[in-house]
Amino acid sequence: MKTFILVHGSWHSAWNWHRIVPVLEKQGHKALAIDLLGMGRDKTPIAEVTFAKNVQYLCNLIDSVEGKVVLVGHSKNGIMISQAAEYRPHKIEKLVYLAAYLIPHGKTQRAYSLQDTAGVLKPYVTFHDTLNASTLQPEIYKEGLYHDCDDSIVELAKLLLSYEPFESGITPLQLSAENYGSVPRYYIECSEDKAVTPFIQRKMYEETTCNKVYTMPSSHSPFFSQPNELCAILTEIAEREEG
Repeated sequence: MKTFILVHGSWHSAWNWHRIVPVLEKQGHKALAIDLLGMGRDKTPIAEVTFAKNVQYLCNLIDSVEGKVVLVGHSKNGIMISQAAEYRPHKIEKLVYLAAYLIPHGKTQRAYSLQDTAGVLKPYVTFHDTLNASTLQPEIYKEGLYHDCDDSIVELAKLLLSYEPFESGITPLQLSAENYGSVPRYYIECSEDKAVTPFIQRKMYEETTCNKVYTMPSSHSPFFSQPNELCAILTEIAEREEG
């Protein structure tokens, strides 16, 4: 049995994984889908959320689990699992980046996002100065995030998507070869992604090499459109023998 910790991406929350958790649990694994601070059911005021606080929250959760975990990060919050791995390398069995930002030491998520000029989301992001956070306009949800998902997901998103803290995207990652670099990395590329495009996904996993790259013919949200296929990949990664 493996323990998966599932970390959602920008504007989202634990509901991302509601089609994934039952499948993994049916296979005998434990799956923890979390709300980062200020997201979903967590009531931390969004203006008080920082990258450091979120990473500490994630590290505390990792510490509470018996044994090692497989840490899965989606989209922007690839940065979250990377920084957690720097602080808890001996507690993390594997890192899995799902269409996620795989950023090297000293760099920021925003620096790579700005290179992704073909992504369709940026014109629809609204920044809220007083909260130091952004929201995503609903008219881009279907095309940008869920083009291969059923319409019920779009309707849920209209109810559930929320503010995204800005500060984490401009915080340089602090990673070392000794800690972060010792944890095996895997990348799941989404080849029809219009939010984090295949161009930038490929650039990142070529710059920061992974043990293996998997490709799914999906949008940015295969946890909704192809849950069984995604779970099959996650299980294969979890069961791979290293070295």
